[in-house]
Amino acid sequence: MKTTATTFLQMKQQGQRIAELTCYDYSTAKLMESAGIHAILVGDSLGNTILGYPDTLSVTMEDMIHHSAAVARACSNTMVIMDMPFMSYQTSVYDAVKNAGRLMKEARGNAVKPEGGAAVAAQIRAIVDAGIPVQAHIGMTPQSVNALGGFKVQGKGEDAARKLLEDAYAVQEAGAFSVVLECTPPKLSALISKKLTIPTIGIGAGAGCDGQVLVYQDMLGMFTDYVPKFVKQFANVGEVMTGAFRDYMDEVQSGAFPSEAHAYVKSDCSDEFLAMLDATM
Repeated sequence: MKTTATTFLQMKQQGQRIAELTCYDYSTAKLMESAGIHAILVGDSLGNTILGYPDTLSVTMEDMIHHSAAVARACSNTMVIMDMPFMSYQTSVYDAVKNAGRLMKEARGNAVKPEGGAAVAAQIRAIVDAGIPVQAHIGMTPQSVNALGGFKVQGKGEDAARKLLEDAYAVQEAGAFSVVLECTPPKLSALISKKLTIPTIGIGAGAGCDGQVLVYQDMLGMFTDYVPKFVKQFANVGEVMTGAFRDYMDEVQSGAFPSEAHAYVKSDCSDEFLAMLDATM
């Protein structure tokens, strides 16, 4: 059955952990769905992992629609959540609803995710009022990397911890069906998870959250520009791929590939006819 915002709430109430992963393409999304992953986040992390940007700020609405649509076409049961890119919702409530609507109509995903707490509560409320489910995102918010002074743990210290809990309450009150906690102290994350009625999805936030999300290239060892401390590599697919690429190159250069096993049926033309073509043309 299709995973929905209601499913998320039921899973929290039943004490079931939610497994979410990022994805940006059709074929990988098909594999994730067959594995039973509950939700796919088409993250603006594609700016780093797919497009090679140093951060997520350059990702556009067109980028998000393009990749989200590819993922959505692969998913019958997995919930598809789409990041709202930088400056697609911060400018006004109107822009937030309009751009969330574009993602839903043109990419055909199931929910959107803006970053921020109380500062974007009005936008979250308006998007929800328009009938669009919202996953919120607080703590380390990569679109605010310049304002935060880099990629740093958030919620350290009493004032910061109180502010993070207030942000969590604000997005819940605004109607978000879940909230991502990124790079927050584990004890604080566990407290927020206990206080909220909506599920928390942690990334670098400890085991006390109601679910977890990771960038799939990180957890498969495919993205090596940098590896965050909170990442566990469940397989070194990057090493396997590199080895396969080398083997392919070696066999092409040696002539071992392609062999007769990789060729189509023989031509209907006789050897004599082909020899005549060779001699006359």
